[in-house]
Amino acid sequence: MSVLKKFKKKFISKLRRIRKHYRYKVYFPKVYSSYCTEPVQENKVLFLEMRFTKLSNSFELIYKALEESGEYDLKCSYVQFNFIRGREFTQRVNEMLKELATAKYVFVDDASLILSSIPLRKETVAINLWHACGAFKKFGRSTAELKFGSSAATLDKYPNYGNLTHVTVSSPEVIWAYEEAMHLPKGIVKATGVSRTDQFYDKEFVESRKQKLYEIMPEAKDKKVILYAPTFRGHVATASSPDCIDFERFCRELGNEYVIVCKHHPFVKNPPIIPEELQHFARDLTKYLSIEDLLCCADICISDYSSLVFEYSLFEKPMIFYAYDYDNYCDWRGFYYDYSEFTPGPVVQTEDELLNSIKNIDTQFDKQKVIDFKEKFMGSCDGHATERIIALMKEN
Repeated sequence: MSVLKKFKKKFISKLRRIRKHYRYKVYFPKVYSSYCTEPVQENKVLFLEMRFTKLSNSFELIYKALEESGEYDLKCSYVQFNFIRGREFTQRVNEMLKELATAKYVFVDDASLILSSIPLRKETVAINLWHACGAFKKFGRSTAELKFGSSAATLDKYPNYGNLTHVTVSSPEVIWAYEEAMHLPKGIVKATGVSRTDQFYDKEFVESRKQKLYEIMPEAKDKKVILYAPTFRGHVATASSPDCIDFERFCRELGNEYVIVCKHHPFVKNPPIIPEELQHFARDLTKYLSIEDLLCCADICISDYSSLVFEYSLFEKPMIFYAYDYDNYCDWRGFYYDYSEFTPGPVVQTEDELLNSIKNIDTQFDKQKVIDFKEKFMGSCDGHATERIIALMKEN
């Protein structure tokens, strides 16, 4: 790299640091404070969606319950953090801060540097409905100094989990991991259960999801359904998805008995393409069905390091862990529990091993191991988490 390019790179990096400092240490706190001249509205609830353009599944059941009660003024803000930039992002945050300034309650389900950077009013109750169940791959303060994370100094200077009144998680077992990751004192993280898992206890909902799949993929009706749902690789802004399944081969060897449905992480913009001639056997349904829909339909779940396996354990069905890049991923991000001991199903690293596990799933499946896993990591998810979270909100 030439001297000029090195200088340019350093200069741009410095400009970004200055802009970040100004935004989160000066500008956004000042904007928020300017809107705090009006009193807090006791029935106002803000749902702060950090990344997407519609409310995520973490919020849906709580929003519906509060709406049906008729007692609350519900607002939603979509700031699309890391997905839009410049003036558009600043404008969206300004609009959100205006709503937040008079809200009695705010729900968020992800890291929020914005919420953490402002002098939040003491009257406002901030609840993080963390979007994942259990505690699998490391995040937040737990990734300090790892390749995936920032430095400890940066995470301390720009915290993502400040101003929180409560954090809701899936079981008492994982409270310690969230306290570590979010750098929180004891008492804030509570094992209420995860709201969106309530629907898995609704038999009509589960059956309706299967019918929805059959409408989109009629071939699934008389076959067993394999859900392949890997987590993303890389950083959020440039996330990619694994392309490590030869669907033509899998079709030859499994096509008489199975279909495969794929669900990629929402951060992934360009997932692998399944050839048209194989669509009768394997389909990418990321855009058409939610992960909740597909978990209800699956007879086998294949994942790697995704937290969706916690939710799937509620169905007490077989799981296979396709960890072809385990060593690299562990070095990249790390886990809260020993991977080989923690996983309630076969861990495979090659296509041959994966095919073998599918073909022998009846003999390899240890249902009791899945039940033990469910009770340990999903112990508070019993179909009534939404009720408990709303009761927790009202306590304040």
